[in-house]
This record gives sequence, structure tokens and C-alpha cells, in this order.
Amino acid sequence: MSTSPKPAPIYKLRIRGDALLEAPRWNKGTAFTAAERAAFGLTGRLPYAVNTLDEQCARAYDQLRAQDNDLQKNAFLQSLKEQNFVLYYGLLERHLRELMPIIYTPTEVSSREYLCVMMGSEATYDQADAIAQYSHLFRRSEGMYLTFANQDTMEEDFLEQARGRDIDLIVCSDAEAILGIGDQGVDSRHALFDQLFTRLIGAVDPSKTLPVTLDVGTNNEELLGDKLYVGWQHKRVRGEEYDRFVDKFVQLVRKYLPKSLLHFEDFGVSNAQRLLSLYRDKHPVFNDDVQGTGAVTLAALMSAVGVTKSRLADQRIVIFGAGSAGLGIAHQLRDAIVAADGISEEEANERFWLIDRYGLIKQSLGAEHIRSGMEAFVRSDNAWAGPATGDVQAQANEYGSFGLLDVVRAVHPTVLIGTSTRGGAFTEDVVRTMATHVERPIIFPLSNPSRLCEVHPHEANEWTDGRALIATGSPFPNAKMPNGKEYVIAECNNALIYPGLGLGAIVSRARALSDKMIIAGAQRLAALSPALRDPDNALLPDFAESPSVNFEVAVAVAQAAIAEGLAGPEEKDWGVEEVREKVRERAWRPVYGEFVYDEDGEA
Repeated sequence: MSTSPKPAPIYKLRIRGDALLEAPRWNKGTAFTAAERAAFGLTGRLPYAVNTLDEQCARAYDQLRAQDNDLQKNAFLQSLKEQNFVLYYGLLERHLRELMPIIYTPTEVSSREYLCVMMGSEATYDQADAIAQYSHLFRRSEGMYLTFANQDTMEEDFLEQARGRDIDLIVCSDAEAILGIGDQGVDSRHALFDQLFTRLIGAVDPSKTLPVTLDVGTNNEELLGDKLYVGWQHKRVRGEEYDRFVDKFVQLVRKYLPKSLLHFEDFGVSNAQRLLSLYRDKHPVFNDDVQGTGAVTLAALMSAVGVTKSRLADQRIVIFGAGSAGLGIAHQLRDAIVAADGISEEEANERFWLIDRYGLIKQSLGAEHIRSGMEAFVRSDNAWAGPATGDVQAQANEYGSFGLLDVVRAVHPTVLIGTSTRGGAFTEDVVRTMATHVERPIIFPLSNPSRLCEVHPHEANEWTDGRALIATGSPFPNAKMPNGKEYVIAECNNALIYPGLGLGAIVSRARALSDKMIIAGAQRLAALSPALRDPDNALLPDFAESPSVNFEVAVAVAQAAIAEGLAGPEEKDWGVEEVREKVRERAWRPVYGEFVYDEDGEA
């Protein structure tokens, strides 16, 4: 991505004085110039010195480092975001790798831990036990809240925030499946986190984004019994009532913001794929849990296949964990195999063995144990009546199916993917059995957080004598190879691709985000793999490179939209270089604009 600075934007504003300093979208703090201070009544409201953004970031970073632990650092950053948007994103941009886990940490800690830190060392666990993380620490709302109980006024509530705005990206969530902690009711901060990184890494202008919480209740008993819970205190709405509520929201997006990209985030397993399939041909929609995870996994696999000098169609792929992520990965890889190697969808399906809590997904499990969307990957019972592998006879479980080790013994997979959240599920027996039959085993334990990872990558490296090609869902330190060389563990992080997928769709004004567009983004990410230059290097680029990586992904996605005839009328005739220039022009970076006072200004 070009580093040539773009001219500072010029904004005409009508707000002055304290109102300007209290607006995080516009506040510059000590970076207001002398002329701006005079024009907006700020001269006596600020100390004399005028600082650059770099100087402000250095000061904020020193203040951040003075915090005692990551939870206090997170609270400092949230406070900074509420004061000054540009400074907040500028600080993150300068320290992206260091700060990403800090702003994400509270989703992996209990409210007890969080409160004890916030209240200081004097806080007791008894005090903390009484407090739920989101509702009890609630300070101000972010984005739009559409509640089932208020559905009769949904259109009016929607227009209160959407009317007259140029929105590129909407991130919506019903918070049923927040990463690692499940149903959180009205707390959709993980969706907001994804939007934050789409803004920063994908270079989407924050003023053109809208986070939306769809509050349809919660089945979290702790929240239902909490008098201070800020959401709708009701059991989750299901079935037709749920579908009508979500559809009413989607139709409002289509009616009033037809050019926006609608990003579904953290929906439950019964809704994620279903809603994506329902709306993807009607509006540009994307589900990170289904498509983002699948796309970055596809890129890592393409990289690994490049190292092994094989084809996608040559792989035997076992996926352990067939929820939204696992099934999304299976569909994404299957579609890529069809596109890349020219075989039929039915033939490609035969490359997959999916395992969930009932065991291998096969016909005899019956409809009650085979979730909708899995049908294409159901194995025939004829091939799984109890296969003998060497001296070991596979033993059927209580559901008449087979577990991971038996499947590995019978299939000799070249690829083993974990999305089960079952820490340690890839045992030494499983990994060594796989490595016995494959020269370069491809092992992706993707479950988050790290304690739920199916195998520690250092153990996978040891049990395969350094032959495994590994990508994980959480960051891990390098592993030692038998020859003493360090093996870089790739982090299969959705943020390496989904911001670029979104930006490419936005810039091209695509009327849909198609499979071909996603595959094009994955191919571009895979082409940037360090492992293609050094087989012992990481399968994916370092997360610190994600802004430049997502720029390349966005260009590839926009080009694919044009080639597929999905781009907007003004964008459909762009050439390759014009696409790159348009993406570069559209990319937002955290820099201060120049302010001019105008009684008719935009704010």
C-alpha cells in the first residue's frame, strides 16, 4: 500500500467551544491550531502548546504503559475512544500488534476479575460476584439498539440515526454467540470490536459505519436475574417472530441504505448460516464467523498446499467441530476446490470428513443429530460400518458413529482442522497417527481463546518431528525445529482478510459479496505468505502487516466484483490500476482534518 500522505480533509463545522471538545468525532485536544482555536472559541479552553498527532500518541502511549495491567489499559483505551476518535485509532495504528489483545481482553475474563481490577486491590470477590460485566460497567451507549419489545417503532428508531448519513458498513449482532462466552444478551461489544478493526485495518471511515444491536432477549440466566441488566429482560425470541424481526431490520437497510455492506456478527449456530443464505442474493451481506473464518483458513491452506507442491483437490480434510465456523470452513474450502481444480461439487464434498459431538457426520445419525447445512458432507454408512485399520478395530460410540482418532486412522488425512473449542482434543496419538501417513501434515487448531486450542502448536511440532505446517486461531510464540531453527506459527486471524473483503465490496459498490470475490481475496492473501519464500516460515503474513495486506485483499476483491459483473454502474469499467488507485483514495487513516467554522456546517 502506498505510504504517500493524502491531503488533510477540510471540514466545515458549526459547533464551537465545549461542544466541540466533547465530540469525540471532532475533538483534536491540543492539536487544534491557533487559527482553529480562535475560530471555534477554544483559545481559553486549551493550554498554549499545539501538538502534532504523533506527539499526542507518544503522550497517550506513556499514559497507557503506566497502567498496572491489561484490564486497566483496556479501560484507559475505552476512555480515550470516548474523548478523541482520531487519537484513539492513531494510537492503535502505531502499536497494533501490542494493543490488539488488550482491547480484546475483557471478552476472555470474568466480571469478577474485571471489577476487582477496576476497584483496586481493596475489592473483594464478594463485591465482584454481584456485578455483571456489561450492564454494571455500562457508561454510554455505542451505536443503535433495536429491541424486539419496541419493534413497532423500529423504522422511526432506525431513521433517527441513519437518516441523511452516507453509511458504508453496518455491523449487526444479536450477541447469541460472543466468542468464548456465548449468549450475552444486549452486549454486542464483540461485533463493535470487529467494526473497530474493519475501520482501522480495512481503512473504512468511522463516520460511515453503524453498529447495530438486535436485542431479542437472552437465555443467559445470570442476566435474566440481574436487576441492573440494561437489555430486554426476556427469554430469547425464536422461530417466526425472530425471523420477522430480523427481516424488518434488513428491509430497512435495503430501503434506506441500499449501497451499504451488512455484516452479521456473533449470531448463534441456528441462525448464522441460515440468515447469510437467506439474504446474500438480495443485499451485500457478510458473516465473519462463517465466511471470514473460512476465507482466512482457505488462504492458510492455499499457502500450505503451495509448500507441499500439491493441489487443493489432493487433500483429505478432517474438520473437528461442525458449528458455524467449521461448517463455514468446509463450504469455503469446498467451493475453492471446485473453482481451482475444476472438479464437481459432489467430488469435492468427498474430500471432507466432519466430526461434531456425536462423532463422524454420517447417515445413520439421523435428522435429529445432523444439523441443517451439513447435508452435503454426510458420509455414507456403507463406508463406516466399523472400519478396521491395521490391528485396531474402530469402536462405534453411543450414537453409532466414530471419534477423531478412528477417523484419522481410517482416512489418513492430509489436513486436520479444529473448531471444536475442546482444548487438547488433538492428542499425541491423533497427531502421531496422522504424521505416520503424511510427509507434511497440515494442522490448524483454530479454537479461541488459546486455552481452548485443540493442540498447542509446540506439541504438534514436536510430535511430527518438525514436519507439520501449522496455523492457529490465537497467537503463539515460535516453535523450535529439530535442526534448531525457529518455526513461525501463523495466526489464522480473520482480521487478515475480512476488512479487505469489506473494503473491496464497498469501493466496487458490489451488489453482492460473492464466493468468487471471497476466493479472490483468499488467493491474494495466500500469495503474500512468507512460507512460499521459506517453507519453514509462517503460512500467513504477520498481523502487524494487516493494514497493507488488507489493502491488497480489497484490490483483489474489487477486481473480482468487476470481472463477475457485480460492481456498480460507475465502477464496472475500472481497469486494474484504476481499482488500486480508487481503493487507495477511499482508504481512511486516522489523521486530523482542517476545520473551518460555518454556521451551516455538517456538525
